[in-house]
Amino acid sequence: MRTAALDSSSPSASSGTPKPFRHGTHRVMSPEQTLERVRRLMPVLGITRIANVTGLDTIGIPVVMVTRPNARSLAVSQGKGLTLAAAKASGVMESVEGYHAEHISLPLKLSTYNELRFRSPVVDVAGLPRLSVSLFHPNWRMLWVEGVDLLGGGPLWVPFDMVHTDFTLPLPTGSGAFLMSSNGLASGNHVLEATLHGLCEVVERDATALWHAGGERSQAATRLDLGTVDDTACREVLETYARAGMAVGVWETTSDVGVPAFACYIVDRESEPLRPVAVAGGMGCHPSRGVALLRALTEAAQSRLTRISGARDDLHRKAYEEAREGVVAERLRTRLREEVPVRRFQDAPHQDAETFEEDLEWVLAKVRAAGVTQVVVVDLTKPELGLPVVRVVVPGLEPTHEAPGYVPGPRALRAMRGDGT
Repeated sequence: MRTAALDSSSPSASSGTPKPFRHGTHRVMSPEQTLERVRRLMPVLGITRIANVTGLDTIGIPVVMVTRPNARSLAVSQGKGLTLAAAKASGVMESVEGYHAEHISLPLKLSTYNELRFRSPVVDVAGLPRLSVSLFHPNWRMLWVEGVDLLGGGPLWVPFDMVHTDFTLPLPTGSGAFLMSSNGLASGNHVLEATLHGLCEVVERDATALWHAGGERSQAATRLDLGTVDDTACREVLETYARAGMAVGVWETTSDVGVPAFACYIVDRESEPLRPVAVAGGMGCHPSRGVALLRALTEAAQSRLTRISGARDDLHRKAYEEAREGVVAERLRTRLREEVPVRRFQDAPHQDAETFEEDLEWVLAKVRAAGVTQVVVVDLTKPELGLPVVRVVVPGLEPTHEAPGYVPGPRALRAMRGDGT
């Protein structure tokens, strides 16, 4: 396991990359510095607007939307944070990720799995998420791109479908085998910061899929007692929700991987028939349980404002119909009243190292102990831009369970049977 393989030319790869910014998240530099770094590149990236949409809702947690009109996937990205600057940095960096994944300039190979596996190391394709109508077979000709295996320490070729987000038609040659999404796509101010973020997102999506697969009876045993939360930033957000009249439910979704993860759902405490808003949710995962919970809490506010603004490309009519009918909202209110919180915040796993290397090593050790044998990182960073962006692919973990065409993998099927993970 060699994290230095990501950036062996950097002095920080041996001396350690510190985390000087720790207000709500762990970063190499502050949100203001991140914005200053990216702002000059916005015309190149196609970003035309950063809009503060916080005031469209009554909560007050900072949320922004970032528009990139000529995007080849989502033209609108969202950002959230404890401050407006943090929200702007979050949204802009999500847009940066999209641009890089839509404009990949790395060498590609056009080959079948059977052709490629005899001359190059190839990812475990059996562990990759297939589409419900997957066309894949060992002699299916498709595009491949090279990444680095952080557990094996060598190169691995992965299907291009698992890396790019250029969804314009016609799709690249050989598309239609694997589930295409943005899972594991991440940016940062340093390649290790981006890699940790991407890996945590993959672990989060796996944990969320398993939690949903277990059903409500299993979920009830994971309800978090919000009174036990002692993280200052999380308490600040919870108090903001309380002042805004929001009912908040949080569940610890940490899986057998053992990296802290949470799911948060919010709804107006009282029905608002003249202003119906759909139930909103957020998820978070990070070695620090405080950061993980904060991400879930703030993402719920972001999700709610995304529905209110109505600007995102992949919003569906069904969400607005459900909000108008109010059945889902009332069901959540009832659940929050009747379901007893049983988990203590302090019982969640926790790691708060001084460097990104230590955090990444800790997460890699966790996924290895859970049976994962490959963690592939494809470095999408463009030297001319200098903004670290990576795509993390982990065979065997569950993908985004809400993605169109999702098929439950072995871990989700075990959770459905109640066999554990």
